[in-house]
Amino acid sequence: MEYQTLLLVITSLCTTILIFILRKLIQTQNSTKLPPGPYPLPIIGNILELGKNPHKALTKLSQNYGPIMTLKLGTITTIVISSPQVAKQALHENSQIFSNRTVPHALSAVDHDKFSIGWLPTLALWKKLRKSCATNVFSKKMLDSTKNLRQQKLQELLDYVNEKSNKGEVFDIGEAVFNTVLNSISNTLFSIDLADSKPDKKSQEFENIIWSYMEAAGRPNISDFFPILRPFDPQGVHAKMTNCIKKLCDIFNGIIEERICSRASNGDFEVFNDVLDSLLNSNNIIGESTYELSRNEMVHLFLDLFVAGIDTTSSTIEWIMAELLRNPDKLTKVRKELCQAIGKDETVEESNISKLPYLQAVVKETLRLHPPAPLLLPHKCEETVSILGFIVQKHAQILVNVWAMGRDPTIWKNPDMFMPERFLECDIKYMGSNFELIPFGAGKRICPGLPLAHRTMHLIVASLLRNFEWTLADGLKPEDMNMKEQFGITLKMIQSLRVQVKSSD
Repeated sequence: MEYQTLLLVITSLCTTILIFILRKLIQTQNSTKLPPGPYPLPIIGNILELGKNPHKALTKLSQNYGPIMTLKLGTITTIVISSPQVAKQALHENSQIFSNRTVPHALSAVDHDKFSIGWLPTLALWKKLRKSCATNVFSKKMLDSTKNLRQQKLQELLDYVNEKSNKGEVFDIGEAVFNTVLNSISNTLFSIDLADSKPDKKSQEFENIIWSYMEAAGRPNISDFFPILRPFDPQGVHAKMTNCIKKLCDIFNGIIEERICSRASNGDFEVFNDVLDSLLNSNNIIGESTYELSRNEMVHLFLDLFVAGIDTTSSTIEWIMAELLRNPDKLTKVRKELCQAIGKDETVEESNISKLPYLQAVVKETLRLHPPAPLLLPHKCEETVSILGFIVQKHAQILVNVWAMGRDPTIWKNPDMFMPERFLECDIKYMGSNFELIPFGAGKRICPGLPLAHRTMHLIVASLLRNFEWTLADGLKPEDMNMKEQFGITLKMIQSLRVQVKSSD
């Protein structure tokens, strides 16, 4: 009996040891199937590899390690994707697995990540917000109904540029466009200006808060590499973001409250036909009625729409103007198209975009070379999956290097040259189906504001080029322009674009 018991114990022990060994072997085997990548240093991993321009550093690394590679950023395992084929596998074929986000510490301030359409997991609240955006914010019907508001803000920009032209003064086109885009969005949402209409004047409080928000969001944060440090907020980024978000939420809350009170106290209240009206009509918010979106959800949605829309759109417009001024032959070509398609006394309108194929090609080419978010927003792998025969582990952070894809010589001929004509010869769009060009993302997490950004970029550039002749300021020659990039929440020009204009009449 004792012999049988001993045999049973030995057998069980051997089985346990065997299982343990097999598990270790499987783990070791799986780890060897991780995508290749540079060897990580102790503790910090590959953080030093990123440098000041992570999109460029990662592009260079991908040339050595391939279109899918592994980096250890502190304690965070990060998979970097640098080809359209792999991006399609992740964002389209495995969209459910890769649809969620890894949330930067700064964006968890004031629980913003729990209400943000950009950072929420793709569950019930995210679906409700996406639906609301599709029907009440970015639908064709809504954008058509608010186009006159945007046209008015555009006219203010043209008046400002005309004033500079008459005085022969130099000005910063990026700053002027930033204010115009800000007010264009604020009028689309609320029918009010939230920025100073004169870019030369001292910025209003709202502009300062937006700039502070973008600075905090674009700043490298050690808490993102070592989440154990988040409670201590060693760089103070979370605290700064908390201050910004609280101020923005107070502003939006005040605007919503004023509109609700106006509706409740006046049966014949003024109808604005803006996004706020659309949301209130959809929610039927009068008194204590129940509604589709809570006040908090609406406030955080407006925060997302402002921050995501202003900087990306205005920086892209500045890049477009810079590339055209650097390539005078392309500038001449797009101005010729505008003069032929739109009469001398006609106003450029959003409906004209479809008549301007070369301008559309210019916008695409600029987005290829200068995507506003060169690594998109980070994705998160929800379960272990195989990509190209490599193992992508559960909870890994996923970065899609669209900047690298836009500069890939196996995809684009002369990839570093500004050649809008390449898009006249192919039917590639940036709406998420052509993975060679996905500056706004693809799949479930494609930017919901893409329809508004598309209209705004084309309308502002077309109007500026149609009404004025442009030259570089300070005697700068096109070949001497500084086209270096500054990495942050968006990809900006490191040196502001200073210009002079004269009326084209």
